[in-house]
Amino acid sequence: MAIPIEEWYYEVPIITRTYVTAAFLTSLAVQVGLVNPFQLYFNFDKIFYDRQYWRLVTNFLYFGPFSLDFLYHMFFLTRYSRMLEEGSFRGRTADYFWLLFLSAFALILLSPLSNMPFLGSPLAFALVYIWSRRNPFIRLNFVGLFVFSAPFLPWVLLGFSLLLNNVFPTGDMMGIAVGHVYYFFEDVWPNERNSGGRRWLKTPQIIVRMFEGIQNDPRTEPIEVDAAEPMANPPANPNPDVVHLENE
Repeated sequence: MAIPIEEWYYEVPIITRTYVTAAFLTSLAVQVGLVNPFQLYFNFDKIFYDRQYWRLVTNFLYFGPFSLDFLYHMFFLTRYSRMLEEGSFRGRTADYFWLLFLSAFALILLSPLSNMPFLGSPLAFALVYIWSRRNPFIRLNFVGLFVFSAPFLPWVLLGFSLLLNNVFPTGDMMGIAVGHVYYFFEDVWPNERNSGGRRWLKTPQIIVRMFEGIQNDPRTEPIEVDAAEPMANPPANPNPDVVHLENE
């Protein structure tokens, strides 16, 4: 009989599950001393002159040592990546992989603007932005203080980060910019009269073939947040915690 954590783990769709698992194992490897963060961070010279090509991937996998900040990032990455993959990308595993690839590539191109050694947080922010724009009518409760529509979520998190760190979150802004470009070319531009319905970011066939036969776990059901009750019918016993964003 599967234990609850095992059931939850295998209910997470494959791309999100793989990414979160890799991120957790990367932090675990650093925590126990198997690798050093200096071997993982993004550095153009080490990648292209020393041929340390793994840094193109590992800089998106390390979210810091085990801490509250690590849990905060894992929560948002898991939650919104899963909701995207189970929602608008359900049954489109190749398309979701392509979204992550394009977003990571764009963030690498933008990395000189922020000089960030690790780009996992901006990537998660891009996913949050795309989810928020594709779910405009969902209402969110932020730490029990105020309620707002989903499209405001990236900006609320941006302000929260600025308030906590007292430093302008350039990396998060990069994530918002990347997410907006994807949203525009996938959701807005194809509906414009002059576009001819063309999707500039359509997944290449070689990527589609890579994921042929890979489907979401049949046990996976959409997270309840995508079918949230209206504000007129709040839950009987709401219990928001410090970092949790709840639907009302």
